[in-house]
Amino acid sequence: MYCPHCGKEVASDAVVCIGCGRSLQTTSRPIRPANVSPKSRLVAALLAWFVGVLGIHRFYIGKTGTGVLMLVTFGGLGLWALIDFIMIIAGSMRDIDGLLITEWNLD
Repeated sequence: MYCPHCGKEVASDAVVCIGCGRSLQTTSRPIRPANVSPKSRLVAALLAWFVGVLGIHRFYIGKTGTGVLMLVTFGGLGLWALIDFIMIIAGSMRDIDGLLITEWNLD
């Protein structure tokens, strides 16, 4: 087995790398899948609910162009903002990179 940090070969039952001193224990946090956005679904939903007509949630997820459009049209007179809010709650909203915003956590 090799240390993921420095590449030095270590015993398979080692807890700490003897080369760099870093822990070889895996974290208890699950790894985010590659097709999931790092943006928080909770933050996006709250922004869409409270200031959705201003398009602030669009700026948050990186879609500044449509955020500006929502800002000048007051969220499509509220309809566009409502649709975005429903899409966020349903988990079908995507960020600027095309990744689904599905994680409810704040980190």
